[in-house]
This record gives sequence, structure tokens and C-alpha cells, in this order.
Amino acid sequence: MHLKTDDLLRLEIDFDSGSIPPPFSHRFKLKLNFEKNFLNTAVDMEYTHREELTEEEILNEGFTLDDDYHWVGELHNAWVAPIKKLYIKSKWSNKKIDEEEGGIRILAKDIHGKIARTVPLNQEDWKIESQEIIQAIFETSKREAPLTVNFLHITSDSSLEIALTMKFSIRKAFALINGLEKELNWEKTKELLTNVYLPDYDYDIAKENKPTKRGTYIDCGDGFWHEFGKGIYNIDASYDAVYKIKEGFLNL
Repeated sequence: MHLKTDDLLRLEIDFDSGSIPPPFSHRFKLKLNFEKNFLNTAVDMEYTHREELTEEEILNEGFTLDDDYHWVGELHNAWVAPIKKLYIKSKWSNKKIDEEEGGIRILAKDIHGKIARTVPLNQEDWKIESQEIIQAIFETSKREAPLTVNFLHITSDSSLEIALTMKFSIRKAFALINGLEKELNWEKTKELLTNVYLPDYDYDIAKENKPTKRGTYIDCGDGFWHEFGKGIYNIDASYDAVYKIKEGFLNL
């Protein structure tokens, strides 16, 4: 059953990663209550089956020994419209989620007390939206700072320096271009960032200091500078992500 979007009072997004092995296996529940000027939000995230691993095995994968996360608070109302838009366009199934595959289930409640428990057929859309909401929660709760990707293009007579920042907490993207701030289109900037994380970056030749020689460079947010043409490689030969990254930044 699909409830009327204008009547939506609450959504619960329940995710389980299925048969993915630890320490990656996890589940989370997002509770979203639509208030007048904000999104009343709660998240419970739990990593599962870690008792099967040693502490060293968990740490070696880049995790900590306490990655579970719980938070209750207010999210910016910029998230209300995209969540409702996704709900409107979704198709639903009454079938249960396969325990091996995992996935997302949705509980919706409206102002009249009607409740609908369903599984969205567009699972990937809901997974992406959920991860973005969780990132907004991390920023709002100060667990993580907004992501900033730095780009540097140096020629013989000029330089272009761009700091691109995604603020999931307010669902806005900004670029600081040679010191001047510019607001960017959110969806197009997400596409650019998706490309940024597609190539293989050679950290053996990456530099920690900001480059000063002629060339084009990118710092993906971790403080290491990679040079285009020397340490960034497309993984998929049919898709030139490296070119799209460079052109995307040069055209901001």
C-alpha cells in the first residue's frame, strides 16, 4: 500500500547487509518524522557477527572496535523534499527480503494512523538515499566533518585552485575557486564526486605536500595529492573517469 505523500508523518528505513562477512556486515534503522521545519531523526547502526573475528582482523580492515552508532536529533528540512520524492516514485513489493541478499524495508505512517510495511523495488535508490542521510547525521552530530576534495591546475603563467565541499547536513555543495565561493548544483556535484572515487590512485607516488610544479592534481580529501597522467588510472577501460574528473573541475 502506498500512502499519500502529503499525509506522510513518519518513515522507518530498515536495512540489513545480508550475507556480507564481518567486519563489513551491519544493519541500521532510520526513523524519520516529518515536522514543520525540520526532520526529527533517529539512527541505530550495528555491526554484526564481529565475535567471529579477532581484534586485529577488525582493525586491519580500517574499522575500530566500537563502530556501532546511535543518535537522535534534528536534520535540516532540506532533506524532506528528496525523501518524499523518492517515496512517490518508488514501486513496492509485499515479498520478504532474501536473508542472504539483504536489503531495505520501509514502514510508512500517515497523519490518519494508517501504516504500510513494504519492500521498495528500487532498492539501490533507497540505499543511496539512506547513506546520504546517515552522512548528514554524521555531519550534524559532528562525528564527521563535511567532505572536501581539492583540485589544483598549474600552468606556466597561472594556477587554478578549487576546494569542493559537500555539506550533506544542509544538502548543499560549494566550490571555493581561487578564493571565491560558488554554490553548485547538488546532483551534478554528486556525479562529479562519484567519478572522483572510481579510479585507482597510486599512493606510492602521491605527495603529502601541496604541489607547486606545472601539472594537474587532486586531493580526494585525505591529504594526499595525486597527479593526473602519472598516478591516477581508470579501472574500467570503457569509462574514462579520469578525463571526466579533470573536465568536471575545470568547468566549475
